[in-house]
Amino acid sequence: MKRILSLLLACATLFLLCACGGEIDPADAAPLSFKAAASYEELKKLDGKPVKINGYMATSSPVDGSSIFLMNLPYQSCPFCVPNTSQLSNTMKVYAKNGKAFTFTNQAVRVVGRLEVSPTDEEKDLFSDEYGYQFCCRIVDASYTILKSADLSGNMAAWQKIAESDVITDVYKMYDYLNFLCYWPSYFINDYVDEKGNPHKGFFLYAEDAVRYITTDGAQWNYGYKDGYFDGLIAEIEKIDPDAFEDLEENIRSAEAFAAEAVGELLEGNYTFEWQNVEKFGTYDKIYTLTNASALEKGFKELYLEFSDWLSSWEL
Repeated sequence: MKRILSLLLACATLFLLCACGGEIDPADAAPLSFKAAASYEELKKLDGKPVKINGYMATSSPVDGSSIFLMNLPYQSCPFCVPNTSQLSNTMKVYAKNGKAFTFTNQAVRVVGRLEVSPTDEEKDLFSDEYGYQFCCRIVDASYTILKSADLSGNMAAWQKIAESDVITDVYKMYDYLNFLCYWPSYFINDYVDEKGNPHKGFFLYAEDAVRYITTDGAQWNYGYKDGYFDGLIAEIEKIDPDAFEDLEENIRSAEAFAAEAVGELLEGNYTFEWQNVEKFGTYDKIYTLTNASALEKGFKELYLEFSDWLSSWEL
């Protein structure tokens, strides 16, 4: 009789566990911030554990509700990426439980789920999704609740002002410009057909192509080369609030000085080239290398990390 009662008790316990769907109690979930998520070392400490994080859904989150792109910035249509890559930046990919779907909201939410972290932070080990985005962490088996105003941090008034503007998007565009200055030898034109119907093989940019892209009015990267470009970004920020975003303004001023250095490397001819077999296009062509490529790449990454840290420091 005791054995039968024990079996019944075990079955009842199992039924209760299944019935509740393994819900994660928010009280048992470790707080995760966007700033902490910028550090792979901090993420690894929480790998496999229940976490909770506040944010906003990007409006480009999948329409089927199977997942969302979570950001600390409202009103953003697309997730942010590290310039010239498909690696998510200041954006968390969140997956709903199997058979469940998220309903979109533009209100602030608290997500609760289990954190998964990639084996390493090298590109070959990153997670990827159906859109080609790559990321070193994701939250799975997740659910969300809408946050009340009382749950938001006290500095959100200033953050709301800048979030409602185009400033952050403009700063990302600035970093796209800096990325081009530091990495232009890796940029390329794909195979194409001209207006007369003649096919042309693709090619990696020559130095003269890079110069044309930044110095010619209307060219793709000319906006960053124009006089007053960086002053204009600062003016945009100070129009929103003259005091609240001094750290961002300092980052832009540092970017201005760095851009001048990087442009100088190009215009002064500090590069070399070698004729190489270009398997990508099936051609034998010039491949350029910046003389100070390592220093420029290091400087770019330091500046971008400073900006990313600033952006992710605004926690809900």
